Amino acid sequence: MSTKRALRIVALLVVLGVAALTLKDKLPDPAQIAATITSAAPWWLVLAAAAEMTSLRHFALQQRRLLAGFGVRMSVPRAVAVTVTRSAISFSLPAGSAMSAGFAFRQFRTAGASRRTAGAVAVLSSVLSGVALVLMYGAVVLIPRGGATGNADTLVLVIALLVIATVVFGLDFLLSRRPPAPATDLAADDPPPGPRPGLIERGRASVARTVADLRHLPPRSWVLSLMHATVNWGLDFACLAATVAAFDIDVSPVALATVYLTVQLVRQVPISPGGIGVVEVALLAGLVSAGAANGPAAAAMLVYRLLSCWIIIPLGALAYATLRGRGTPVPEPEPHHHPTPVA
Repeated sequence: MSTKRALRIVALLVVLGVAALTLKDKLPDPAQIAATITSAAPWWLVLAAAAEMTSLRHFALQQRRLLAGFGVRMSVPRAVAVTVTRSAISFSLPAGSAMSAGFAFRQFRTAGASRRTAGAVAVLSSVLSGVALVLMYGAVVLIPRGGATGNADTLVLVIALLVIATVVFGLDFLLSRRPPAPATDLAADDPPPGPRPGLIERGRASVARTVADLRHLPPRSWVLSLMHATVNWGLDFACLAATVAAFDIDVSPVALATVYLTVQLVRQVPISPGGIGVVEVALLAGLVSAGAANGPAAAAMLVYRLLSCWIIIPLGALAYATLRGRGTPVPEPEPHHHPTPVA
């Protein structure tokens, strides 16, 4: 076992141990959780599932739009299959995030992208997703809380996000039918001569390349990609909100959005695949601190993780089998052509 993997295991055990001590007197017994789950409002769960599935579709459209901006075409079904597969990889395998990015890179290459373009799409997708998460949280915070009792505010929020998702999808569809702006696939850069640069120099070069790649994109490509990324986060949050409402937990959208943002930040710590174990504890603690009762909070956490993580793993296996059945060979690296000076 490598030292890095051993440290991750130790860190996970420490986090789980601290969480167990913290929540020892707050966790309900399994029978209470089971009874609470069976009492959930079914139509809220339907809304939660619809929000999560639509969220995945917009994540797929985000990457497809970035590829199209560089002149690389990928069908919507294939983009969705790639998204579901890479999500399953991220959730289930050690170093899942890195393996998921590597899988996406190979799929972008299969679609016809150069190495430079495939890497640019992967980086820009992550950057725009980070910006979109902040935008989503800011939008929820700015929403005034109505005077209605119960979960009426949550219902309005979830329905509004589903409507916005439909509008963004329609806008993307209409713009896809128009002739795209001239775009070319990025050629791979030759490595600079001389000794390998240091960490700071490589970081600066990476930032400069990302900015250059973003400028290379047509504005409508990165704007639509940012819209898809924001809708993706918004609908995943809507899934959590609908799940919480299904168990009659009355939490303000702002408080729930703060819990959601905290959980997403915790998930970035690479302790376990997909944050399994860590995310559940953080979400449960957040819901309880926001005022939810122990039994409903545990039930909402389990159902949300089922819809947003656990059920995606077998779906990803099916999508991967589909991609392998329809796969095409990855193109060979393109040769470097140096332009001939013009007199």
